[in-house]
Amino acid sequence: MTFYGLLKPLITRLPAEFAHTVSLQCLSYCPALAGPARPTDKIGPCGDGSLAISVFGLNFPSPVGLAAGFDKDGVALEALGRLGFGFVEVGTVTPRPQPGNPKPRLFRLTRDRAVINRMGFNNGGVAGLAARLNRYRDRHGRGSGGVVVGANIGANKDSENRLADYGIGLTAVSASADYITINISSPNTPGLRDLQQADTLKDLMADIRTAQTDLNIPRKLPLVVKLAPDLNDESLADIAGLAAKGVMDGVILGNTTVTRPDGLSPIAYRESGGLSGRPLFDLSTDRLAAFYRATHGAIPLVGVGGISGPEEAYAKIRAGASLVQLYSALVFEGPELVKRITTGLAERLKADGFTGIADAVGADHPQSS
Repeated sequence: MTFYGLLKPLITRLPAEFAHTVSLQCLSYCPALAGPARPTDKIGPCGDGSLAISVFGLNFPSPVGLAAGFDKDGVALEALGRLGFGFVEVGTVTPRPQPGNPKPRLFRLTRDRAVINRMGFNNGGVAGLAARLNRYRDRHGRGSGGVVVGANIGANKDSENRLADYGIGLTAVSASADYITINISSPNTPGLRDLQQADTLKDLMADIRTAQTDLNIPRKLPLVVKLAPDLNDESLADIAGLAAKGVMDGVILGNTTVTRPDGLSPIAYRESGGLSGRPLFDLSTDRLAAFYRATHGAIPLVGVGGISGPEEAYAKIRAGASLVQLYSALVFEGPELVKRITTGLAERLKADGFTGIADAVGADHPQSS
């Protein structure tokens, strides 16, 4: 029986946040619980590397990644790298440690295969994450046994200069992260989503680019912006215009939603916070496709929201995603889901006559490519 199989009866009976903490600590203290280490070029069905794709100038052994939020402080990278993900995104971290919002702040909607969270960027601060990433790189280098690692950075809730916070985060993790995600879309930090306004986002990215230049990093460090799935067409078009000018290197669509579709469990309408999981799939995929069309497929996209199997992952890719991420589904399906998705993706590519993932990206919008 797997590690998850042993713990599942206990995990499902514990409060959601406590169960997550227990799982993360187990993986942190004993990475072998996640399975044997494997070379990154052997990730995927039959270890044949058939799902490899180059995005942001980085080589991903698989397009399937772990979304930010599972391991905010990077304490379990050794274990997460063994689960079969092509990449892992840690964070969100802020310049200074902060406790986040009051508990309870994480809720399972088991019937709906969904999660509501209002965590509020609880984390130990970017300095701690940077130290752990540096140790991970000391052990694995780049592309030699360690998965692609992204660092998701945000602003402190009580910050007097949120634009500056992102420069601080970038500076701290730039030496060890493969890419940086600029999180401006969490609904659980008041006012944060205002940074998605095109003029404000342009100023933010200009400041971050300046900080990046000042660091004089001897390699390309992609900057990816994480957006909310609640943006309307006009807002998406404005941001797409910025993307077309090279303001950012990629976009993640999307974060959790503050909307509540009909038919969810009663708790969904009682608790505030961001909704993730299966009910988010349609909305997030629609916004992903809209952004792909608006940019004519010119900027790499990462599809997130409601992926619980290979069908949803493949739909995101055909809608325009070069990479996909999941998190909530792991709560209900366990880590075996990763292999099921990668195997299913390979089967669907073959059935549709595609030779690789890159050929399927945006296949539902041939006129936009």
